[in-house]
Amino acid sequence: MLARRLAKLSPHVALLPMALTVLLAYIGGALWTLRTSFTAARTFPSEKFIGAAQYVRLFDNERWLLSLHNLAVYGALFIIACMMLGFLLAVFIDQNVKGEGVLRTVFLYPYAMSFIATGLVWQWLLAPGSGIEGAVRQMGFTGFSFDWIVHQDLVIYTVVIATVWQASGLVMALMLAGLRGIDPEIYKAARLDGIPAWRTYLQIVLPMLGPTVATVFLLLTTAVVKLFDAVVAMTQGGPGIASEVPAKFIMDHLFLRSNIGLASAGAVTLLVPVLALLAPYAYARSRRARAGGAHA
Repeated sequence: MLARRLAKLSPHVALLPMALTVLLAYIGGALWTLRTSFTAARTFPSEKFIGAAQYVRLFDNERWLLSLHNLAVYGALFIIACMMLGFLLAVFIDQNVKGEGVLRTVFLYPYAMSFIATGLVWQWLLAPGSGIEGAVRQMGFTGFSFDWIVHQDLVIYTVVIATVWQASGLVMALMLAGLRGIDPEIYKAARLDGIPAWRTYLQIVLPMLGPTVATVFLLLTTAVVKLFDAVVAMTQGGPGIASEVPAKFIMDHLFLRSNIGLASAGAVTLLVPVLALLAPYAYARSRRARAGGAHA
């Protein structure tokens, strides 16, 4: 009897360190950050409560507003490009092409690289006078110019290019897994009905991939909010502050400008949209799980 009880408890005991990590490090850290955002903390934490004053200062800060604008532009382009490119790559590989294993590895390999490495590689590729610009000029196109990385109005698009190159492989892998779960008879029926392939994928296959698309969207949105490493490696937020993003704003004020209160307010502001996306997703998944259990 005792051995049976211990056997039942062993999985819970194994999960205890992770549960404590979640409770203390993640939830505890988030609650501490929330509390600090309502105080007058500067270099050190403070017990002086000042209400929403840090949030007022935050949204009066032009650098913060610019970082939100950059994040919105980056996020829209990054998510759309990753989902389109990843889906197209998945459809291509799903055609039983030769060398499928090699292609999957090639497309997924960039995701194994850190954002720092990706940023440094693309910083060199996009550097004026060398990289892509230098290679094209050596081909005889001496008037070719690709100086987006030093152009204040275009620099954020270079971050999009680099991160889409890195993340689209993950989207491809997830979409491909979803495509492999669809009954091949659906494609045969669509062909017999004379439906073009593009319309089959757009109007039949994509709706069937709803849960996969939702998962991909959530992962990409989280990556957008966390954008930091690639910007630091590629541009350091420059030229000037043209490629500033919220995560860099927060880290700068936390470690360089000794303003814990303002940094905490920024972190809480970033957390809100993530929770707003995660809560409906978690609720929908729990409903599907309960419905599946009821049918079973």
